Amino acid sequence: MVRRVAYLAAVCGLVLGLAGCGASLIGGFAEQRPSWRQAAEEACMVGHQFASSPFIVPAKEIDGRGTCGLEYPLKVSAFESGAVAVGPNATLGCPITDAVEGWLQDSIQPAAIAWFSEPVVELKQISDYSCRTRNNIHGAKLSEHAFGNALDVAGFVFASGRVVTVRKGWRGDADEQGFLREVAATGCQRFATFLGPGARYHGDHFHVDLARHGRSGTSRYCNPTPMVTPPDRTPYLPQAVAGRGPMQDYTGSIRTPMSYSGN
Repeated sequence: MVRRVAYLAAVCGLVLGLAGCGASLIGGFAEQRPSWRQAAEEACMVGHQFASSPFIVPAKEIDGRGTCGLEYPLKVSAFESGAVAVGPNATLGCPITDAVEGWLQDSIQPAAIAWFSEPVVELKQISDYSCRTRNNIHGAKLSEHAFGNALDVAGFVFASGRVVTVRKGWRGDADEQGFLREVAATGCQRFATFLGPGARYHGDHFHVDLARHGRSGTSRYCNPTPMVTPPDRTPYLPQAVAGRGPMQDYTGSIRTPMSYSGN
């Protein structure tokens, strides 16, 4: 992939402004691929916790248009060793896969138990790897989806069959609002970028990615600003659901709301 991208960039540089090449790569598709992307993938693949999972398996390298693609793509059919299905199956890079696993265990599942007394058994995703610009806008920079470094979650399916979607639940019943706002707040803490209702084009899903923002690459961007401060909750213990131990934090109470800039 690196050699092909370098060659393409060199050729287009010579004929920029002439027929074809410069126009075809206008916007994000002419971007250079920063070295941190491959380094992050390789570092994650060395010691990731789901190495033996039959639900997260390596796939063939993706060499997409321009700088799109993944050195080490993973096909994800479920998280938490099969306990949380992904519908439809997702193609993701290792770093975002690892981050979503942690988000589920430390934040989403504890919030689900607190608000609904049952765990999430499926994530409804609407965008995984996709070689495209941000929000599919012509000439924009490439989306993190173009590198398998992002996931869009539109809904959550619970053990009872209940479905909570971002589109309806964000302004829905009190427990749905509470759950989604807690999930959003924890998403802001865990990911480099978190977008949801209130951010343009994101009224029906949560977008999470691990982009590098700012000069240091460690800045975070969240829109909307979290409406709550997430309670301290114990990471999810599946055996408690099966009756082998008490479940923590059944109350759905949340702390003092923070400022909110979304709609």
